[in-house]
Amino acid sequence: MEHTFFELVGFGGTALTIASYSMRTIVPLRIVGILSSIFFLIYGAAIQSFPILVTEAILLPLNVVRLLQVLQLLRRVDEAASTSELSADWLRPFGRVRSYSAGDVLFKAGDSADYLLLLESGRFELREAAISLGAGDVVGELGFLSPGNRRTMTLVCVESGKVSSVSYSSVKQLYFSNPKFAFYFLRLVSDRLFQNLDRAEKARVAA
Repeated sequence: MEHTFFELVGFGGTALTIASYSMRTIVPLRIVGILSSIFFLIYGAAIQSFPILVTEAILLPLNVVRLLQVLQLLRRVDEAASTSELSADWLRPFGRVRSYSAGDVLFKAGDSADYLLLLESGRFELREAAISLGAGDVVGELGFLSPGNRRTMTLVCVESGKVSSVSYSSVKQLYFSNPKFAFYFLRLVSDRLFQNLDRAEKARVAA
């Protein structure tokens, strides 16, 4: 009877392992993996199988740690989603500052794009959309997402100021490591797209 019980435990561990491969999201996968390891540890101890015991003794804490990491990340994402005030300050440590004078063209529509700009001072304008930008604004983010990484508009300096350029590789690093920045970036892109849609609608009505 006892032998049959431990065989059922072993089959339970096998069923859980198979089930883990069908999971589409990481949290259920980790939970099922933890349960599978517990079943196999009991089974391995019963039949005195050291390979099973060693394997599951490694997999169990690994799955626990990964589960805690994922839960922590999800909590940070929830906090970021509920944050009303976001900042581009994350970009500053990655930037290289350069000064511009009135009339300077920072980039043109169609140019290759591999960085975005954080405006530190002065006034700038996206020429095609007649959008005025100043200190604290970020521009060039659409080039990060556009096909072929091309500029969608022309940026001109209206009043002398300083600009910090941040490479797209640094943006990617921030995006995937900092959930709050990821939400900030998505909001930034959304705002720009809505500005463009509003401008297009006004132009259509005027015509």
